[in-house]
Amino acid sequence: MRRVVLGKTGIEVTELCFGSLPMGPLQKNMPVEEAAEVIAHALEQGINFVDTAQGYKTYPHIRRAMDISGIVPIIASKSHALSYDDMKMAIEQALEALDLPHLDIFYLHAPRASTDVFNERSGAFKCLLEYREKGKIKAVGISTHAVDVTNLAATHPEIDMVYPILNRQSLGILTGTREDMENAINKCHENGKGLYLMKVLGGGGLIGEYKQSMDYAMGFTASRFPISMGMVTKAEVDMNLKYFRGEDISNEIANTKLTNKTFAVFRSVCTGCKKCIEACPNHAISMDSESIADIDAANCLGCGYCIGACPRLAIRLT
Repeated sequence: MRRVVLGKTGIEVTELCFGSLPMGPLQKNMPVEEAAEVIAHALEQGINFVDTAQGYKTYPHIRRAMDISGIVPIIASKSHALSYDDMKMAIEQALEALDLPHLDIFYLHAPRASTDVFNERSGAFKCLLEYREKGKIKAVGISTHAVDVTNLAATHPEIDMVYPILNRQSLGILTGTREDMENAINKCHENGKGLYLMKVLGGGGLIGEYKQSMDYAMGFTASRFPISMGMVTKAEVDMNLKYFRGEDISNEIANTKLTNKTFAVFRSVCTGCKKCIEACPNHAISMDSESIADIDAANCLGCGYCIGACPRLAIRLT
């Protein structure tokens, strides 16, 4: 598999990054050993890049995968921490849980933050910079869904890495269009920032359009930076590897079980705008007593229209 260097960091990674979010309690909640076997398989097949976060709670899964495979990958993590002390705790937690002397990449985890993020999280950002100075973090960055924050990060002198959202249907992109985000990402690349893309399948909403969505993302990256893909089975790892190697995956696509899907509402993200209700063709969504979207699994058709309608990407495939 091709490898790329992330901006000016000197960190060399595979074009396919293993996204660990779906394995954790926020989504599939897989047993550590089961998840570790999948990650270890990915490492043994040549993937050298793993994305995680404090909130994903997948450090044990990754640590166990390293034990199984004997391979230590490049690891990127992130935290929603606002203060210096909370970010220090997040970094130390990652170092201890992963049993590593340093972390390769650590982000301000700020999907929906505004351009005031570096002021609002000044303490947390200061902590990241100090840990980079001490050699405990190699590269500091920001993860974001917002076009204006991506543009801001492109010119920020202390930002090494930017982790933006991008997909062909603009799912989850904030403060601009897909084309605006493309331009912002290109600006980051031109300014020497390290990059890789998140949610090119829209958090699962575009899994039924896998090849079209991946062709778009790969065409846009043009081998300049990697793509993070959430994976929970060895079969998914193998399918993605075949795609990234340019092999025919028509059989895998034909055999993908698109009906076995569950959609979940991330309650902390939902604003009760009711756009998902308007989009649902089978009246499977209503507002609960707290004005949060609630999906009736018995009536859900699994079409994913609600994901496309949600401006906050609060509904995701699990």
